[in-house]
Amino acid sequence: MAQFFAIHPTHPQARLIAQAADVVRGGGVIVYPTDSCYALGCHIGDKDAALRLRRIRQVDETHHFTLVCRDLSEIGNFAKVDNTQYRMLKAATPGAYTFILEATRELPRRLAHPKRRTIGLRIPDHVIAQALLEALGEPLLSTTLLLPGIEDPLNDAEDIRDRLGRQVDLVIDGGACGLSPTTVVDMTDELPRVVRSGAGSLSDIGLAEAR
Repeated sequence: MAQFFAIHPTHPQARLIAQAADVVRGGGVIVYPTDSCYALGCHIGDKDAALRLRRIRQVDETHHFTLVCRDLSEIGNFAKVDNTQYRMLKAATPGAYTFILEATRELPRRLAHPKRRTIGLRIPDHVIAQALLEALGEPLLSTTLLLPGIEDPLNDAEDIRDRLGRQVDLVIDGGACGLSPTTVVDMTDELPRVVRSGAGSLSDIGLAEAR
């Protein structure tokens, strides 16, 4: 059965955050809160853990996973960002947005979309998520906690443990999150294209007319 950490949403306990980071480094799959909804996460370099994410979500290799990063400088290590894209990213982050960008050569090939060579990236505006990323010192490979056959993301940590307790290694209870996943913006074309309208406001990043 998965471990269960109740972590304060605004003043996360450093000891529990450090233990959660150790679970990730050890190849574990975790459930953690974000500014949109709960998400699944694992170590960026762990192939087996990434396969577990796909099995839980029941998605194939064409599904975009997301690298959840601490800040814009970290995004630049994994994606090509021009000046126009950077201005939009700066205006939207941290926040409930995922941006699809062209991957750099530094990104392991298995993490990129197999046909498009793209990757989803985001910077969450959530204290627990940011504390975990700081403890790790690197991004989390992540995906929204949307289970097959369920329309909305799971929002209650104890319910998540009941459903996934034998498929994940740790559930972090940070209180109720939202029920909307991130807004996804594809920035690989000349003009940004909204792939999914979610928790992030389109008008805040000047894309209201693109809905």
